[in-house]
Amino acid sequence: MRHPARCYVFRLFAVALLHALAAAPSPAQSGFVHVRIVGGLADPTSMAFAPDGRIFVAEQGGRLRVVKQNVLLSTPFVTVDVDARGERGLLGVVLDPQFATNRFVYVYYTATSPTLHNRVSRFTATGDRAVAGSEVVLLELDELSEASNHNGGALQFGTDGKLYVAVGDNAQGNPAQLLTSLLGKILRINRDGSIPGDNPFYAQATGKYRAIWARGLRNPFTFAFQSSTGWMFINDVGESTWEEINPGRSGANYGWPATEGETSDPRFTSPLFAYRNGPEGPTTGCAITGGAFYNPAVQAYPDEYVGKYFFADYCSGWIRKLDPSTNGVTAFASEVGKPVDLDVGPRGALSYLTRQPEGAIYRIDFGSRAPTITTQPAHQVASLGQRVTFSVTASGSAPLAYQWQRNGATIPGATSSSFTIPSVQASDDGDRFRVVVSNSFGSTTSLAATLTITSNSPPTGRISSPAAGTLYRAGERISYAGSATDPEQGTLPASAFTWTVVFHHETHTHPFLPARSGVKSGSFVIPTTGEKSADVWYRIHLKVADAAGRTNESFRDVRPRTSTIALRTSPGGLLVKLDGQNRRDPFSVLAVEGMQRGLGPVSPQTRDGATYDFVRWRDGAPANRTIVVPQENVTYTAVYRRR
Repeated sequence: MRHPARCYVFRLFAVALLHALAAAPSPAQSGFVHVRIVGGLADPTSMAFAPDGRIFVAEQGGRLRVVKQNVLLSTPFVTVDVDARGERGLLGVVLDPQFATNRFVYVYYTATSPTLHNRVSRFTATGDRAVAGSEVVLLELDELSEASNHNGGALQFGTDGKLYVAVGDNAQGNPAQLLTSLLGKILRINRDGSIPGDNPFYAQATGKYRAIWARGLRNPFTFAFQSSTGWMFINDVGESTWEEINPGRSGANYGWPATEGETSDPRFTSPLFAYRNGPEGPTTGCAITGGAFYNPAVQAYPDEYVGKYFFADYCSGWIRKLDPSTNGVTAFASEVGKPVDLDVGPRGALSYLTRQPEGAIYRIDFGSRAPTITTQPAHQVASLGQRVTFSVTASGSAPLAYQWQRNGATIPGATSSSFTIPSVQASDDGDRFRVVVSNSFGSTTSLAATLTITSNSPPTGRISSPAAGTLYRAGERISYAGSATDPEQGTLPASAFTWTVVFHHETHTHPFLPARSGVKSGSFVIPTTGEKSADVWYRIHLKVADAAGRTNESFRDVRPRTSTIALRTSPGGLLVKLDGQNRRDPFSVLAVEGMQRGLGPVSPQTRDGATYDFVRWRDGAPANRTIVVPQENVTYTAVYRRR
């Protein structure tokens, strides 16, 4: 995910968040129920429905999976070689409007050669697999910076039959305005990768940049077309103030990085709707992700839903509904985990793809339903005295009632979606736990989960490096190392270790480094570009497992060194640009040392009826430049002359 997760949203999340999202999805409007279609997806990013009901699901690590008759096929449709760090990877998938006859499948992914860049390719299907060697590269995007966020990646076909591509700004900001960069844009190409001659900037741009259809976007994570009107809505993930739904228009400029949210600047197109970026809540969030119009061939919802636009927030875990005729917005569903995509399937129901609490696809059906178990209780292995929890998720018409049983007998007071034994005893070994879920339309009983008491004790892992309290500057290499022992095995080998690194920003997380197993140590470099906030840190996770499968997890945080950037003008009260955004003197901001920031004048500019031209920076530097946040507080002063 402005953020990408935040900003894409995507891979590694803190264990605490997993527990916080353990509750089953909850519809906000009566008559709707959530049905889990499939789970077991590894960091999903995007999905597309085939006319026959199959679902093609992109996993960030490079596998394009197929869900057939509610079963996730074990063999991927295709696997592409990707860089999956941060928000890179396999990010988008769409099927050709004539898929039934030409069998074309289009994907957007981060290619690793000859340099890191995003790519749009087409594959041809045969059954549930791609024809070997059928990849046709349609568009090679610009080389990426070291920042791994803001890649966009959504693909959709417009009602004009053209392929539209959403591209993030790669956390650079300024290129979103340029016709010499594909970053921060909506692109429009033909199915064969050629560029339509009626693209709005075809005469102004050259080469692949003629594909630019709209600009001034930060991280357009998803977008959708309405089949009946041709309307296009673009979901642009915001920085720190607004999440936007923008009207897709040929040649439009949405203003990033100069503005976000509503604007009166005639150069820019304001959003149709924007909601506040802030603490997680029913009307706020941090990353607008999925979006879909409800205009199905087969109508499964009441008439009042036809023509409405559904959109989701990744952080707050809700789905809301926008009426395009009034731009009025109402709640639709809550507690849907961490959604990254919405779509309407052939049977006329809205489905959502979520990354948490597991990678899964849910369908939202309309109508009263008896309960259905969506996630069964899991078998548990525990040592004497250990705390154990069994849990279940279920769908069906609310309210749902729960009653847990041990070995077929009712457990008094065990009437929630989970049941906890605070301290297991030897006598609990082999006991079987299940739950009866009921509502006014019926009941269902889960499968039984077995509790096994073992004399094997779990291992203990310890992170020795970096030391607690370590601070970083951008550009530095951070080394990590650890050790682990097990009461039965002694010192554990490297094969027992798995490391992950998660980037934290304010109250949410972004993926940074994927899981790495089989080593006791390693290192990574802190990027010098990307998220500009100083409220950030990196969390290094260590998970160790013994031969019996018992595990232990620990983490170590590495926080930034910061200093203050002050911006001043002479005369005072005028504007300068920081990272492409106008800032008025006096302005100060806390920044991470070593980060690269863009600095420039606003010239000419008008204040109180007078016009001012930029003359120089007081330190004699070029007008537009990239600064590196120093290790001490610093002031930059722009000198202007009144005409």
